[in-house]
Amino acid sequence: MEIINNFNDAYRGKTVLVTGHTGFKGSWLSIWLKELGAKVVGYALDPFSDKDNFVLSNLSSKIIDVRGDIRDRKKLNEVFKKYSPDIVFHLAAQPLVRISYENPVETYETNVIGTINILEEIRNNPSTKIGIIITTDKCYDNKEQLWGYKENDAMGGYDPYSSSKGAAELAINSWRLSFMNPVDYTKHRKSIASVRAGNVVGGGDWAKDRIIPDCIRAIEMNLPIEIRSPDAIRPWEHVLEALSGYLLLGEKMLFDPLKYCQAWNFGPELKSIVSVWNIAELIVKSYGKGMLKDVSDSLELHEAKILALDISKAKFLLGWSPRLDIHKTIELTVDWYKKYFSFDTYDLCVDQIKIFQTTGSDIILSKNIK
Repeated sequence: MEIINNFNDAYRGKTVLVTGHTGFKGSWLSIWLKELGAKVVGYALDPFSDKDNFVLSNLSSKIIDVRGDIRDRKKLNEVFKKYSPDIVFHLAAQPLVRISYENPVETYETNVIGTINILEEIRNNPSTKIGIIITTDKCYDNKEQLWGYKENDAMGGYDPYSSSKGAAELAINSWRLSFMNPVDYTKHRKSIASVRAGNVVGGGDWAKDRIIPDCIRAIEMNLPIEIRSPDAIRPWEHVLEALSGYLLLGEKMLFDPLKYCQAWNFGPELKSIVSVWNIAELIVKSYGKGMLKDVSDSLELHEAKILALDISKAKFLLGWSPRLDIHKTIELTVDWYKKYFSFDTYDLCVDQIKIFQTTGSDIILSKNIK
């Protein structure tokens, strides 16, 4: 089975820098780009654990693997000078709400100053034409409304993580207007976009305080799955949904850089916006075992109870739309976690990319990965 959508060969032969390539989303994006024929350069800190998708898929031997901190401007500059990337996907971040309460200054330094460092390197490197900066759905000033946030809604954030991402979005827009304005494109030849995904799930994520890794760890250890915020409602989507949007946007920007240098939401359909408890129930059902335990605490650190994205813009202007409903999202996710210890993980990821791209109404999970 071949990957059907090659994004019009937009990435073939291109040098693509992925920051945060050792992380969950970054590792999946690096695999997909490699399969699309790109020369992938990764820049990130060490992976979180030996079970991470990056480690298990042996990505360090398949791409150019550079370890560094995005706060280290000097090292970033060396990477840009040495590899002269055509395209940058910036995913490196401090991505967790709870850790942002413990380390708020580091969260801001990483998510705001780190993003500005990337923007400056894109601005000053003649070879770099496209910058896609990944933030989050939590960048919006969340008023716990029932309808989804649009790209032009106000930035904000209660906790340090969310507010740092809102601040990063403000910086991205400022740099785009001040230094890489579409009006002056013939002078700078740069196109900058930001993307905001929902709660991304999928195989290979072992981060702390995320519902999928928490469920899988508990199931593997035959322990109850402890649910801190059972009623919190999130826009759940498979990692490949979000990445397919990023890659499609990159393709469009390469061929029409002035039209698409904007902010974009990539989230699920409304029926996939469900509670944490519902997600955990689906995981248990798909995995075939597990038990849930409500450990919610009224004194727990604040996290938003409801959040949704309006994806109309991506649908109508990019031609992108989600392929998987919530059931297929969890099915594909759990399939990875049930197979990672007995299959070649890189092949497993490639197989799931192919499955995702051929998904219409039914997922048929491959049983013959070699």
